[in-house]
Amino acid sequence: MIFYILRRIVATIPVMGVVALLVFSLLYLAPGDPAVIIAGESASTEQLEKMRKDMGLDQPLPVQFAKWIGKVASGDLGTSLHSGKKVSEMIGARVGPTLSLATVTILLSLILAIPMGIFAAWARGRWLDKSLMSIAVLGFSTPVFVVGYVLIFIFSVKAGWFPVQGFTPISENPLRFLRTVTLPAFTLSLAYVALVSRITRSSLLEMLGEDFIRTARAKGASERRVLLRHALRNAAVPILTVAGSAAAFLIGGVVVTESVFNLPGMGRLVVESVLARDYPLIQGLILLLSLVYIGINLLTDILYSVFDPRIRY
Repeated sequence: MIFYILRRIVATIPVMGVVALLVFSLLYLAPGDPAVIIAGESASTEQLEKMRKDMGLDQPLPVQFAKWIGKVASGDLGTSLHSGKKVSEMIGARVGPTLSLATVTILLSLILAIPMGIFAAWARGRWLDKSLMSIAVLGFSTPVFVVGYVLIFIFSVKAGWFPVQGFTPISENPLRFLRTVTLPAFTLSLAYVALVSRITRSSLLEMLGEDFIRTARAKGASERRVLLRHALRNAAVPILTVAGSAAAFLIGGVVVTESVFNLPGMGRLVVESVLARDYPLIQGLILLLSLVYIGINLLTDILYSVFDPRIRY
């Protein structure tokens, strides 16, 4: 197992290298002179030349990339053009709300999605199955921002149960943390729940038709034991595949959700950096989010071998 994990980690290094190269090229893929983009069109010729020299833009691209990747490896993501602060510090200040939202969303989604899929498979073709899958289709089809605004109108504006916007860290006030994160997490989890519940249902139904399930029933195993111990365990790999892919999907959903609920997280920082054309900050965010995406896929691959020891690459 240890060697398998090490091989998977080593296999991600080339992928990370390609991501780093694309992120580095972002500034040069934008139309115009990189120095003009950074300094602004009102900068004088002398200022532009000084900018090129200070940032090493007058050096060959391979040299620039080597220096940039060296700084990134040491934790230096550059300096924001808009605020003048370190990019790593700005991202670090926004990680907390995003991490909290993502954690609550994933936990809420799995708590809702897997039981939904199990009940739908158990009641195949009956009204419960059709009702749960209809809810899943509706949840997957509705845009995140529409769900967010509807929930705000119902539970914040009308009922007054939750705040319209803002975020409170769990360390400051756990109760208020739950009140501020519940609606955003439910908004973000709706599509996730729909996707995972549907794959859970289809995977269970496929397993329930296998010979070992008929054998378990012939031996007198209860339907609950057949579903949870035999069918669900063997259906874990496809469920895990979709759950891992959907977790990576949260990266895009966080941007919309944090904007709707005005949460001071990384998703909102992405929007702010793009609007301000803050290229060092955009590069740092894309690099970090790409590494998170790669990390989720790596963790999913490792978990495959935990649920099914026969899987080895």
